[in-house]
Amino acid sequence: MTKKGLDGPNDRHLTGVMVLHGFTANLDSVRELFAPLIRTGLDLATPLLRGHGLSSPDHLREVTWQDWFDDAEEAMAASAGSSGKLVVIGHSMGALLALQLAARHPDLIDSVILATPPIRLTSLLGPSRPLHFLAPLISMFIDRWEIESRFADPACAIVPEHYEWAPTMTIMSMFDLVQATLPVMSRVRVPVLIIQSRHESVVLPESAEIILQAIATSPEEKSVVWLERSDHQVFCDCERDLAVRAVTEFVAGRIASSKILSRP
Repeated sequence: MTKKGLDGPNDRHLTGVMVLHGFTANLDSVRELFAPLIRTGLDLATPLLRGHGLSSPDHLREVTWQDWFDDAEEAMAASAGSSGKLVVIGHSMGALLALQLAARHPDLIDSVILATPPIRLTSLLGPSRPLHFLAPLISMFIDRWEIESRFADPACAIVPEHYEWAPTMTIMSMFDLVQATLPVMSRVRVPVLIIQSRHESVVLPESAEIILQAIATSPEEKSVVWLERSDHQVFCDCERDLAVRAVTEFVAGRIASSKILSRP
């Protein structure tokens, strides 16, 4: 799908960075990135995705992944304007949306950073997992699903507010997003950095390798930073300084590359 006004000239240049939060989270989960990214001089976009950051998870009812994608796409278009393009940083569900944007709007996306992208979930009910066939049946009988944020070192973590449960049908739409992202990854050709935890409670580490194999990005422009201790909330857990540094160094490299390319 291409919306009116999203196509742009081929001579776009890097002007901004956009941060996309994860499922049932809010901007607090990625806030550690904001000040360092502002210091880069790029415009910063931080959309709050539909149904998130409100008084109750009930606001997620009737919300689908297409709504989250529309929110991200709208924020991307507004930030890029008529001549810019963006580095998109996505955490968890936000990483899937970043891949979708890179596949659909290559002229507007300079590069993407995928933090703990949930291509393979630890839950046996998740897409491509052994019990996924039961998920639709369970959704007919269970209205809500409890959600817990875990940290490798709670004493050193920044614990953001988040929803403690989500409507089961909204979780099913999140699963649909995973499945919808798998076939479009081959269309991703922009530089990609993956930040992946080796030992976490939500995403299997093999997700990083699946993405590296699937995307069409050249080998020298795709890489993984492995975190050895963190759980899923990598920008809030005990290795958050390492995760933030990986992001800022990558963005600095993209700025430098953009300046080189723009020289006469």
